[in-house]
Amino acid sequence: MSADVWSRGCERLATELPEQQFNTWIRPLPAAELVDRGETAVATLRVPNRFKLDWIRTQYAARIESVLSDLAGKPVRLDLQLAAREAPLRLSPAEAPRVNGHPQAAGQWLGAPSVSANHPPAAPAAAQLPKHRLNTALTFDTLVPGRANQMARTAALHVAGAPGVMYNPLFIYGGVGLGKTHLIHAVGNALLRDKPDARILYLHAEQFITDVVKNYQRKTFDELKAKYHSLDLLLIDDVQFFAGKERTQEEFFNAFEALLAKRAHIIMTSDTYPKGLADIDERLTSRFDAGLTVAIEPPELEMRVAILMKKSDVEGTPMPEDVAFFVAKNVRANVRELEGALRKVLAYARFSQKDISIALAREALKDLLSIQNRQVGVENIQKTVADFYKIKVADMYSKKRPASIARPRQIAMYLAKELTQKSLPEIGELFGGRDHTTVLHAVRKIGGERGKNTELNQQLHVLEQTLKG
Repeated sequence: MSADVWSRGCERLATELPEQQFNTWIRPLPAAELVDRGETAVATLRVPNRFKLDWIRTQYAARIESVLSDLAGKPVRLDLQLAAREAPLRLSPAEAPRVNGHPQAAGQWLGAPSVSANHPPAAPAAAQLPKHRLNTALTFDTLVPGRANQMARTAALHVAGAPGVMYNPLFIYGGVGLGKTHLIHAVGNALLRDKPDARILYLHAEQFITDVVKNYQRKTFDELKAKYHSLDLLLIDDVQFFAGKERTQEEFFNAFEALLAKRAHIIMTSDTYPKGLADIDERLTSRFDAGLTVAIEPPELEMRVAILMKKSDVEGTPMPEDVAFFVAKNVRANVRELEGALRKVLAYARFSQKDISIALAREALKDLLSIQNRQVGVENIQKTVADFYKIKVADMYSKKRPASIARPRQIAMYLAKELTQKSLPEIGELFGGRDHTTVLHAVRKIGGERGKNTELNQQLHVLEQTLKG
């Protein structure tokens, strides 16, 4: 196998991922060791610590495998391993960010490469992006519309057409991989097309934190103000990363007020609604909620099918509708996982030189399907739901009927029907010997409410992602 597959893979990832994500998680990695095994190959990637290994496995492994497989012309399996421990890079810990509650070393956070004689970093630098940092491929034309993103998309179109007039600030929230980043890039690209001289900046919250730390160390806050206070449109992803960082929140509040005063527009994304943000000053969360707050929800089946068919057309290999339905029924969590599944199916079709069919898709996704079937059991669902709603697992089988227990029990029944292959009578038996009609009622009730109740839909999305690991 060509030795430059990893290098070319990193170049591709640099164009596909947001710059801050690429610089933080992919760029510092040493080159993967590629071993050809005939019809397949293995890419061994040594990661400096357990946290980074787990994060890369959950967030980027499927995409890395897909890119490497495409470039290698055969299926490539990614083997993540812990590297030999090295002396940590010592930088100022001021306001070191947390990901999922875990503090990161400043060196990792700033994307500083770990250099060793055995594993020098071989990944190329991220492609130089223009000052606005927009990904020009993420537009309204390439965004598949549907019920899940209808309100957010409509609001974003209004902002793109008349920035500074309505819905300022615009706060978009939802789970991982649902298209929040795509939507705010679409606004930036639309405005840039209409007004090429508009001062626009897209960045991840981590980049703002980095800027605050650098200017704090250098005592150059006038530079920070000059950069952010003069914008016409600020697009900032994942503001939940500001949690617990008082100086960052103060500087963002100042920028926020300055931009609103000059009728510049601010669009933010988060994994939860403003009042649900933890460890963020109330004066900020009240500002976040002062414009328009909209949710992006997990895509419904028909939207997932449309996404698969549109993206496969873009790839030049149209996917038959029956195959798109098969994949969409088995990949429900978010758009990102859907795209990963699509890449696997298309790559498998190219490697095997076979037409895309349900049988081929089942073979291409067998690891994903087997993991789902192995991990998601009714007992696991009952425990996860009971923990989430703070009731006892025994309440799942009991005859108790207060709403605080009956509601989580119905949700668990709904998830059992959605995520397992169990029949209604089998599910009823596992819930204390209940009749199958009781299960059917719960499934219809929760399924019907999910499409109307944003809060319930968000809770179900969190539970589904937790159960799928």
